[in-house]
Amino acid sequence: MNPSTTDPNREMLRHTLATLAYRAAKTLRGAPGGFPEFRVWESSRTPAQILAHMGDLLDWALSLSKGKEEWHDSQPLPWEEEIRRFHAALQALDDCLASDLPLGAPAERLFQGPIADALTHVGQIAMLRRAAGAPIRGENYFRATIATGRVGPGQPTPVREFE
Repeated sequence: MNPSTTDPNREMLRHTLATLAYRAAKTLRGAPGGFPEFRVWESSRTPAQILAHMGDLLDWALSLSKGKEEWHDSQPLPWEEEIRRFHAALQALDDCLASDLPLGAPAERLFQGPIADALTHVGQIAMLRRAAGAPIRGENYFRATIATGRVGPGQPTPVREFE
């Protein structure tokens, strides 16, 4: 029997990854030219650096899921490549969670560490979009069409955005 279909914690993690994919895709879609290198302050991270860090967090979560702890500080790739890397890391982690492999770390700790951190960074990118003059529209995320296992860049359009 597949643990991802019998373990509610794994299923919740998978739905959280789908939520992360949906929210991130919204903040990354249609970013204006120059946005990946935008800085609020000289010492702040750029959106490209934040997105690279999010990919690193997901790679770390995958390593933890496999019973290892490997961390890498990646240099940002060009924006579109970094977006693909982010979604590929989401897919790899989701595939692991959907597999028969036992988790090498407690689901709760995977959430409280790398996954919650990645969700926080989506909010940072959304705030940077506003600061850069290219805000995204707010949305009723309760109504969003988010599906466990759908973690790629091709996310559905919003059901109800705010004016």
